[in-house]
Amino acid sequence: MTNINYLLSSYQFDLPKELIAQHPCQPRDHSRLMIVDRAKESLTEIPFFELPHLLEKGDSLVFNNTKVIPARLIGKRLSGGSAEVFLKMKRQDGTWEVLVKPGKQLVAGAKVIFSDSFSCEITEVLSEGCRYVRFFHEGDFEQVLAQYGQIPLPKYIKREPNFQEDGESYQTVYATCPGAVAAPTAGLHFTQPLLNQLSQKGVEQIQITLHVGLGTFLPIKVSDIREHQMHQESFVITPQAAEQLNLKNTGKQICVGTTSCRALEAAAALSSVINAGEYATDIFISPGYQFRRVTSLLTNFHLPGSSLLILVSTFAGHELIKEAYQKAVKERFRFFSYGDAMLIL
Repeated sequence: MTNINYLLSSYQFDLPKELIAQHPCQPRDHSRLMIVDRAKESLTEIPFFELPHLLEKGDSLVFNNTKVIPARLIGKRLSGGSAEVFLKMKRQDGTWEVLVKPGKQLVAGAKVIFSDSFSCEITEVLSEGCRYVRFFHEGDFEQVLAQYGQIPLPKYIKREPNFQEDGESYQTVYATCPGAVAAPTAGLHFTQPLLNQLSQKGVEQIQITLHVGLGTFLPIKVSDIREHQMHQESFVITPQAAEQLNLKNTGKQICVGTTSCRALEAAAALSSVINAGEYATDIFISPGYQFRRVTSLLTNFHLPGSSLLILVSTFAGHELIKEAYQKAVKERFRFFSYGDAMLIL
């Protein structure tokens, strides 16, 4: 008999569409914060900007400093028809893995023109709409991408994109390392004044990098989640971050986001200490997983049936998270990328 916590149906819930946040909170640190205390099995709430009141000197926050790139490119095929090229991952040989539309027209050798000096050619056809492409451009690719690309928003944001607003609000204020195609959304609640306040209080801020891929939005298609194959993402831990993470202190260490959590747990699985380096992980944190590193987690409210919700349920306990999500729906918390936050202690 299958443990009920292995069934995908155990992670489904009814979410009213109006609770899916379509715009960010203004200012961003005025979102709501549900505090889930695992020891007390209690649920309380404060405004996010009161987070410093919960922390003390010697505590630390682990941030993912990845930066969302303007990964969606709209261009023309040589026939004159429109085409979309969505960047997924840069490869070591300089080509990119991308998603394309329309797939039937974009075969090997096909070209997509974005401007007189910026184009790409399909070098190899992969499955499920994916392609390898080589870009042709003048000058720095990052600057060219900033000129012609669009910041991609998740499909559950059902509105016309506001390129100026979303270009700022769909980035964390500490984003410095370009490479993600989706934001590490738990970090979207922080403002620079709030980070300054935390620093003044003696709360250490540690930065690692995990480039969030499109796989974060892929639905789980199996009824028994043990059969799910997790997507792979790359992450980097610098020597400075490794040194900070390996210091023995008695303070709380709060992992900001499921991406930071996955990176730390993947690194901890390789060694008893966190070693600096560049890694790739397809770790799937699900029932039965024993956490090696993460003891507190700051996260958003996630999609029904998602790998992120399964991670959070595994961390805090299935019944406690079920209760927290029921409370969030009842009390009209805002869900997903631009929504409210949860702190699991």
